[in-house]
Amino acid sequence: MANRVVIALGGNAILKPNQEATLEVQLGNVKASAELVAKIEEIDYEIVLTHGNGPQVGNILRQNEEAKDVVPPFPLDVCNAESQGFIGYMLEQSLKNSLEEKGLTSNVITLLTQTEVSAEDEAFDKPNKPIGIFYSEEEAKQMEQEKNWVMMEDAGRGYRRVVPSPQPKAIHGVDAMVNLLSRNTIVIAGGGGGIPVVRDQNGLLKGIEAVIDKDRTGKKLAEQIDANVFMMLTDVSNVYINYGKENQEKLETISVKQAQQYMDEGHFADGSMGPKMEAAIGFAAQGKTAIICSLEEADQALLGRAGTRITG
Repeated sequence: MANRVVIALGGNAILKPNQEATLEVQLGNVKASAELVAKIEEIDYEIVLTHGNGPQVGNILRQNEEAKDVVPPFPLDVCNAESQGFIGYMLEQSLKNSLEEKGLTSNVITLLTQTEVSAEDEAFDKPNKPIGIFYSEEEAKQMEQEKNWVMMEDAGRGYRRVVPSPQPKAIHGVDAMVNLLSRNTIVIAGGGGGIPVVRDQNGLLKGIEAVIDKDRTGKKLAEQIDANVFMMLTDVSNVYINYGKENQEKLETISVKQAQQYMDEGHFADGSMGPKMEAAIGFAAQGKTAIICSLEEADQALLGRAGTRITG
C-alpha cells in the first residue's frame, strides 16, 4: 500500500480573516491552496482532504435568518451539508485544474460525508460551540424564547447561538474512500467535521443540530482509512511552547510523551492550538505520525523538513 495521508485544511485556506466572503475571493484562496496540495500528489501519497466550514456555514445560517419570512429555514445539519457541497465543488475543480497543469493523472472526487455521533454525548447537555451571527442581548433573549436556542456572550462582541460539539464515533463512506484511493483518486470528505447524525431507537440514522470539530473528524477519518500520517494545515509554520513570550520555543519533532506533557502544562489554548494537539497526540499514540504545519510548507513537512511532527 502506498503512503496514505489525511490532510485537514484550516479556514484560511478558504477564507482569510477580514476578507469579504464572495465566491470570487473564496475561489481565489482555494485555487492557491489546491496548487500546494497538488505538490503532495507529486511525492506519491494517497490523499484524503478534509476542511473547515466555520465562516461559510455561519453565512448560510445568516441567510436563513434574513430570509426566514420568505423561505423556511433549514436545520443546522442541512446547512452543514450545503457548505460541504459548495466548498467541495471549489476544491475539486481547483485541484483537478492544478493536477492537469502539472501533467498528473490523478482524479479528484468530493463525497458528502455523514459523521455519526452518540445521542448520549455529554456535549448535548453543555452546548459551547458559537456559530452564526452576533445578536444584541435583547435579540438573544428573543431567540431563546422563540427558537429555544442556547445563547451566549462571545468575547465582548455580542451574543451568539451555541450548539453541541460532540465527539465523532464513525465516519460513513470509508469503504468507498479506500476503494477510490486505490484507484488513483484524491478524496475530499468530512468537510466541516461532517454532517452530524445519530441513531434513533430503531438504529436508523437522522440528522442532529451540532457542529463537530474538523480536526477530531480528521483524526477519526485517518484512523478508519488506516492512514500513515494525519496532517493539520494552519496559518503558522510550527507549534510553539511559551508562545508570545521571550522564551517561546519552536517544536519540530517530539514524542507523544513530550507533547502530552506540554498539553498538561497548558501551553495550547482551547480556542486555537489545543484541539489540534489533542487530535495529533491521539493519532500519533497509535504508532503513527501527526504533523501540524503551514499550508505553504505541507510538502516539505511530509518529507520531514518543516512543521511540527508528533511521533508514536
